[in-house]
Amino acid sequence: MYNLKIISSTVRPGRKGPMIAAWIAEKANQNGNFKVEVLDLGEIELPMMNESKHPSMKKYEHEHTKNWSAKIEEADVFIFVTAEYDYNYPAPLRNAIEYLFSEWAYKAAGIVSYGGVSAGTRAANSLKADLATMSIVPLSQGVNFPMFTQFLNDKNEFVPNETSHKATETMLHELIRWSKGLKVVKENK
Repeated sequence: MYNLKIISSTVRPGRKGPMIAAWIAEKANQNGNFKVEVLDLGEIELPMMNESKHPSMKKYEHEHTKNWSAKIEEADVFIFVTAEYDYNYPAPLRNAIEYLFSEWAYKAAGIVSYGGVSAGTRAANSLKADLATMSIVPLSQGVNFPMFTQFLNDKNEFVPNETSHKATETMLHELIRWSKGLKVVKENK
């Protein structure tokens, strides 16, 4: 079993990220290879980075940082659920990533993006670049939802199509493959 942390990036009122994160969590649980936990940045409410020492030192002063560090440290693999805001991923996610350093390293990450015409792919590409600087391996396989509101039914429930289900299965399979390989890398760091 792989310890999967699904990180939902949006924090503003009316956000839709948590419903997508819940759907991805359900799919990962059905897969049977993951112990799943959703980390909702809207509920965690990390303040803007307020640690005086660089994250690489792991000398955290604040309880919120210690708690965040413990959650990320115990993960084997990640899925980031991100909206696209102004051609990029949300600032709270960037802040959450920059709080830590070594806790992220040598773990694979899938990205689920959503937005308008671009389906959040510009945000996903920007996120991939930033994740790589933390020694996270961002997968090329991901899931994206163009014109997101088309996936909401008349009860405002999230209803993905068959293509989304297939893309999710592929991403979960790749997360397992990469996690197996990265286990060797982690042991030799």
